[in-house]
Amino acid sequence: MAHDTATATAEPSPKEIRLVVGASSAGTVFEWYDFFIYATLTTSGIIGSTFFPSGNPALQTLLAWAGFAVGFGFRPLGAILFGYLGDKLGRKYTFLVTITLMGLATAGIGLIPSTAAIGAAAPILLILCRVGQGLALGGEYGGAAIYVSEHAPPNKRGFYTSFIQASVIGGFVLSLAMVLLTKASMNEAAFVGWGWRLPFLFSLLLLAVSLWMRLMLSESPVFAAMREEGEISHNPFIESFTYPGNPKRIFVALFGVAAGLTTIWYTAMVYSLEFLKGPVHMEDTAAELIVCGGALLGSIMFIVFGKWSDRVGRKKPIIIGYVLTLATLFPLFWAMGNAANPSLELAAKSAPVVVSGSGCEYDPFAKEQVSDCGKVLALLTAKGVKYSPTPGEAASVAVGDVVVDRMEPEAVETALKSAGYDFSPVVPAGGDIAVIVLCLLALSVLSGMTYGPVAALLSEMFPPKIRYSSMSIPYHFGTGYFGGFLPFIASYIAASTGDPYSGLWYTWAVVLMALVVGIWGIPSGPPRDFADDAR
Repeated sequence: MAHDTATATAEPSPKEIRLVVGASSAGTVFEWYDFFIYATLTTSGIIGSTFFPSGNPALQTLLAWAGFAVGFGFRPLGAILFGYLGDKLGRKYTFLVTITLMGLATAGIGLIPSTAAIGAAAPILLILCRVGQGLALGGEYGGAAIYVSEHAPPNKRGFYTSFIQASVIGGFVLSLAMVLLTKASMNEAAFVGWGWRLPFLFSLLLLAVSLWMRLMLSESPVFAAMREEGEISHNPFIESFTYPGNPKRIFVALFGVAAGLTTIWYTAMVYSLEFLKGPVHMEDTAAELIVCGGALLGSIMFIVFGKWSDRVGRKKPIIIGYVLTLATLFPLFWAMGNAANPSLELAAKSAPVVVSGSGCEYDPFAKEQVSDCGKVLALLTAKGVKYSPTPGEAASVAVGDVVVDRMEPEAVETALKSAGYDFSPVVPAGGDIAVIVLCLLALSVLSGMTYGPVAALLSEMFPPKIRYSSMSIPYHFGTGYFGGFLPFIASYIAASTGDPYSGLWYTWAVVLMALVVGIWGIPSGPPRDFADDAR
C-alpha cells in the first residue's frame, strides 16, 4: 500500500470531527480515571494498609506500587489482543469492549474486602482486577488515538489527536478531584474505613456515560474503506512484525518514543505527588490540590505542542523535550523540595545524617530488619531523611555534630527532632506554593512536548491495515514496563540509597536512551501519511 486509505475518503464535516474528538476524549478521560484512581489512593497509603498490611512502611508502599505495576505489565497483552480485534473487526467496537472491561474491573476493586477481613484472597482479587484494567487500557489508547487520527485531515492530525493525549491528564485530574471531594464529604475515619471505595464505584456511572457517547459514533473512515476494498489483514499480529520496515518502526516506537514520553509523564504527575506526600511531608490534601491544579493548567501544553507538530513535524518537539528533560529534571525537583518544606531542607543541610559501620544494610523487602542498624535505616527511609553511608568498624549514626549514643530508632528520632527535623505534615506558604506550581507547569511543558504529538506520529508511522496492532504493541510495552514500573523502581532506588532524589536517575537514564534512539529513528520532516517508500 503506497498511500493511506484516508486520502481516498471524504473528509468529515466539522460537526462530525467535534463529535469524534469529544466522545473519544471523554471516554479516554474516564478510562484513565479508572486506571489512576488506584495510584491516587496508593499515595495516600490506603491501598497499602488495606490490601498489603506490613510492619515495614517501605515494604507496604512497595507492594502497593507493585500492584500498580501489574496493571501496566498486562497492557502489552491487551494491546496484542485488542489490537488484533481492532484491525480485524473495527476501531469503534473494539474500544467499546475495552471501556466496558475497564469500568467493571475498577468497580470491582471498590467491592473487595480488606486483607484483615478475608486474608490473602484480598490482594489476589485486587491483582486480578488490576490485570483486567491493564488489558483494557492496552486496547483503549490505540483505539481512541487511531480513531481520531483517521478522521482528521493530515494538516490538523497533531492538533486533533493531542486532545486524546490531554485526556490522560484529564483522567489523572478527575481521580484527584474525586478523592478530594469524597474526603471533604466525610470525616477521616469514615474515608479510611470505607469512603475510599466510592471513587472506584463512581466508575460505573462514568462507564454508562462513555458507552452512551461512543455508541453514537460511526466506524473509522479508513477502516470502513479497507473493509469495502477487502484489504483487512488476515493476521494483524504476525503482519506487524513481517510487514516491510515494521520491525525498525516498532523498535523506534518502543524505545525512542513510548519509553521516553511515558517516564517523563509519570515522573511529572504520579511520582511528583508521591514525592510531595512522602519525603517532603506535605499535607495530603494540600499536595493533591497543588498537583491537581498544576496538572490542569499544564494540560493545555499537550494541545499546544500537538498543534505545533502539524507545522514543524513530529520529531522536533519530542527531541527538544527529551534534551530539556535531561537538563532540568533534577533542578525542578530540588526546587520543589525546597519550596514544599523549607525547614526540613534547612535541617538536612545544617545537620546532615551520616551512617557508618560495616554490614549496616537495609532491605526494603523485609517485613522487619534484622540488625539494629537496619532498623535505623528503615526509620530514616520511612521519614524520607537523606543519609550518607561511610565505612567504619562499629555501627553509628551522626546527626550533624551529634553522634547518637544508642543505635536504636527511638534515640535516632530524638536526635533528629533536636536538630530541627520536623516530620509533621506541612502546608507551604503562598509564595512556596507558586514555586511548586511553576515547577509542575515546567514538567507539564516537558511532558506536552514529548506526549502531545505522539498519537499523530504513531498513526503516521504504521500502515493502515495493521495500524491498531502495530502502534499499540510498542506503545504499551514502552508505557507498561518503562512507565508503569517507574513508581516502584524509583521508590526502591530511593529506599536503597537513602536519597529521596535518587529515584529520578531512572527517569533520566530512560530519557537518555529515548533521545539516542529518537534522533536515529523518528521520521524527520513535515507530517505525512504512511507510505511504504518513505520510511
